[in-house]
Amino acid sequence: MHHTPFRHQRPLLALLLGATLLLNACQSPTPPRQASRPSHNAAQPRPPAPNFRSDIRPKTPHPNVAARAVIVIHANTGTVLYQKNADVHYPVASTQKLMMALLLVEAGNMGKSIRVAASDTYVEPTKMGLKAGNTYRKDDLLRAVLVRSSNDIAHCLARDHSGSVAAFANRMTQRARQLGMRNSVFKTASGLPAPGQYSTARDLSILAAACMRQPFIRQTVKTKHLTFRFANGRTKPIKTTNKVLLSYPYCTGMKTGYTRAAGKCLVSSASYNGRNVIVVVLGSHIPIIWKESRDLLHWGLKLS
Repeated sequence: MHHTPFRHQRPLLALLLGATLLLNACQSPTPPRQASRPSHNAAQPRPPAPNFRSDIRPKTPHPNVAARAVIVIHANTGTVLYQKNADVHYPVASTQKLMMALLLVEAGNMGKSIRVAASDTYVEPTKMGLKAGNTYRKDDLLRAVLVRSSNDIAHCLARDHSGSVAAFANRMTQRARQLGMRNSVFKTASGLPAPGQYSTARDLSILAAACMRQPFIRQTVKTKHLTFRFANGRTKPIKTTNKVLLSYPYCTGMKTGYTRAAGKCLVSSASYNGRNVIVVVLGSHIPIIWKESRDLLHWGLKLS
């Protein structure tokens, strides 16, 4: 009977095959189903770690504040770092001139000539001393308003923009709503007292952030000294009303305000090492407002 040679070799082949599989298993401990998983070694890019904003809020307690209303925001993110009565309605005096500045810059044509009307010259109490019939550049007038807060100039700019101060104030309120300022009503361009006029610390922080996105406003509010040239060639040196800007090296400006009803108000900003903060203080008084604002800016920058 003829025998097939492979029949007798089957047990030997099975033994050799089993040994080979055992050797391969010892050299490759990772199961085949895991071979397609990415290797987490140094050569592989790792996904970014979750951002829990652990670096946003200062570690130290906020400074004590006596003002009626306060808010501190991290301007890079919009995160509120501290607030006190931030949504309570208050008169905010000339800090609302920031809204006037925003509307004028957004309208463009900053080099246009504006003629002073007689009604512009009657506005009190802070005046530059404009004369009816004289003409000035729009950008020169707005710089004087933001640095020295002249009410006759504010009246002139508002009237030129909208035909009347009342119409301009209504436009201010409309723009506030568009920005998300839900608790602001404006009746004057200058911030002088008027029935039904109010804003809040939170709303002013929103306005301040919008203003700082405008290069013209951002540059002007940090101006410490300015020379105003009248139409007849006479010049007048003016200095910022913001004493925090004059005394705190990281302050980048913004706007002061004062009336008897509003008390001393200040919207201020500061920047350090890429971190930007905005502070709104309402209903304070001199000299406390300068210290409170400076301390809050310093705290918000995480320097204390």
